[in-house]
Amino acid sequence: MQSVSDNAAMSAMSKAAVYPSLEGRVVVVTGGASGIGAAIVEAFARQQAQVAFFDIQEEEAKRLVGRLIDAGLRAPVYFRCDVTDFVALERTVDEVVERLGRVDVLVNNAGNDARHPVDSVTPESWDEGMAINLKQQFFMAQAVAPSMRQARRGSIINMGSIAWVIPSKNVPVYVTAKSAIVGMTRALAHEFGEDEVRVNCVMPGAILTERQKQLWLTEDYVRQVLAHQSLKRMILPEEVARLVLFLAADDSSAITNQSYVVDGGWV
Repeated sequence: MQSVSDNAAMSAMSKAAVYPSLEGRVVVVTGGASGIGAAIVEAFARQQAQVAFFDIQEEEAKRLVGRLIDAGLRAPVYFRCDVTDFVALERTVDEVVERLGRVDVLVNNAGNDARHPVDSVTPESWDEGMAINLKQQFFMAQAVAPSMRQARRGSIINMGSIAWVIPSKNVPVYVTAKSAIVGMTRALAHEFGEDEVRVNCVMPGAILTERQKQLWLTEDYVRQVLAHQSLKRMILPEEVARLVLFLAADDSSAITNQSYVVDGGWV
């Protein structure tokens, strides 16, 4: 389902910017084994950053590491971690700091957009949805903050969504969590700003990931997306990653407390 416009977008990405300030930076990406997360891991690897990524998808993680090594890139370090296990999360962040020395950039990418009609939501499923889509982002930020504050620099990028803006149906818990990420981003930006730690949010739209292709990418769905977007093509994970790079780099050193939309002009 690749269009001429999609091919043009991929060609443009081969000429993407290089950020010298990212070389050697220690970057942590949650949910980095697939989808947008994998595109972010690869984008930082191409900037010669030292990337550590968390995920529970071991086979996908191994394939990603192997693919990047085969491409001649610095191998990212994979940590198996369920980010909703908050004891394991804190322990894994400590392991990253012990092994790599510090954390310069955190990309809070992990999440789950599984469909869930409002009538199916239970107190238990509500808590599970909030744990994976909101709560873990806060505690990841809390866990990396000491390293960033000590260095008096850092960039935290929280992945939100346009789902709460457009609006969306059949994902009420997900939408609630993603809207809260905007408020959390603003709160943490003020909490950490005195130590030169920046906190921003990225809100993707309908992104053409493998998960989307496997679960929801029907011709009718594509028609609906393109009817709303200004750009009449599907947006690629790599295009989200390029914004994340900018927000991580020193080129955005005065930018914090903001939320940026990557949706082809839907919102």
